[in-house]
Amino acid sequence: MADEVVVLDTWASMFGMRVRIALAEKVIKYEYKEQDLKNKSELLLKMNPVHKKIPVLIHNGKPVCESLIIVQYIDEVWKDRCPLLPSDPYQRAQARFWADFVDAKVYPVSRRIWATKGEEQEAAKKEYFETYKILEGELGGKPYFGGETFGFVDIALITFYSWFYAYETFGNFSMEAECPKIIAWVKRCLQRESVAKTLPDQKKVLDFVVGLRKNLGLE
Repeated sequence: MADEVVVLDTWASMFGMRVRIALAEKVIKYEYKEQDLKNKSELLLKMNPVHKKIPVLIHNGKPVCESLIIVQYIDEVWKDRCPLLPSDPYQRAQARFWADFVDAKVYPVSRRIWATKGEEQEAAKKEYFETYKILEGELGGKPYFGGETFGFVDIALITFYSWFYAYETFGNFSMEAECPKIIAWVKRCLQRESVAKTLPDQKKVLDFVVGLRKNLGLE
């Protein structure tokens, strides 16, 4: 029986983009179902009754939730194609640590860049750059976070690039000026078809964020 793969997602979600990049890396065909998060579908509520969030991967009728867990699941199920996590247990643990760092540190402070203003935003910018400097330190002189090959940590972080223009616009800064090593890494990642074809247009994301800011009363 052929694998039936469905992805419940919304176009602007950096978490959902991770799943789509992983599937593209593995060359897995899937059905994409765009979700309206203001009016959640019965399918989404049925497949993720705990968190009621996207993304959800539905593999042969069975749901898998949370983006990093989904990417690891994809890597394990289709392990004969383009491994995303290292085979060495220690290196695999390190990859999981840094991917978790992205969710625990990068996402919250990134959100504060566009969702706040004044002193709160200035504090967020300081923490934002400190966070990316830590990541630049981990990247070191390697082409990718895992070394010579694009993998799990790269997938976890590269999707934030589609929001960089919005962060720069509302935070009034240049990522290339502040974090040149990260931007050099971004350019390497964008040479991969899986990344280039998945990430949405940054100006479209900016328009989306303008709408979010209006909802927060910031515009």
